[in-house]
Amino acid sequence: MGNSVEGLQQQLKNLRIVETSKELPSLLRKAELHSWTYQEFLREMLTFEEQRREEKMIEKHLKWAAFPFQKNIDEFDIKELPSLSERQLKQLKELNWLDEAFNLIFLGPPGVGKTHLAIGLGLEAIHKGQRVSFITMGDLVSILKSEDYLRKSQLKLKRIREADLIIIDDLMYMAMDQHEANLFFHLINHLYERSSIILTSNKGPEEWGELLGDQGITTAILDRLLHRSEIIHLNGSSHRIKYRQSLFQEKSVQN
Repeated sequence: MGNSVEGLQQQLKNLRIVETSKELPSLLRKAELHSWTYQEFLREMLTFEEQRREEKMIEKHLKWAAFPFQKNIDEFDIKELPSLSERQLKQLKELNWLDEAFNLIFLGPPGVGKTHLAIGLGLEAIHKGQRVSFITMGDLVSILKSEDYLRKSQLKLKRIREADLIIIDDLMYMAMDQHEANLFFHLINHLYERSSIILTSNKGPEEWGELLGDQGITTAILDRLLHRSEIIHLNGSSHRIKYRQSLFQEKSVQN
């Protein structure tokens, strides 16, 4: 009993009971209903406080991540992608690669689920206490160019640089000039071995030089991105085309 009391005392020292104050009337009613001892009441109160803090932290990190949508890994239909096995998907979901600052590069044509898979892993990371930031390549170039004078860009880049996982979607959909490529290199260089990066692209690394425009910068970027990385080819038919909705639905004609 002494050890459990000491544990509760330590928890009280570590926590400021803020969230519980709002729930206190309800907790008191439960205590009376179930005839809790003082120690049981205190433990329940501390458990509630920790759970609410964790929930609020997840809510904050979800807001910071700025996902365009939220779809978890369990909603990912792996049967549509013969190039990715159940075992591989399970390994990705375990997030060991994130602990080792590995990068993931998802390659494939539009509509095969690259963004869904990246966001699903991002959600897994957030629920395990990691900080995640999502951005499209087009938006990233825009904020890199405006960081010097836009507060909004400065804040977004601060969160990207502090994140444990950065998801850059639609890499290489647009060509960059040398200045933009140089800004991108400096960001990748900053993140190198500090954070994990997920990139989605419809073009392989061997084609990136054409769009980055500068072979020297391309080599430097690839050197850092590919040093510790897994390239995953997602080959399959487009989900958007396969499950598209039609304005003119076919109807059977009855005579």
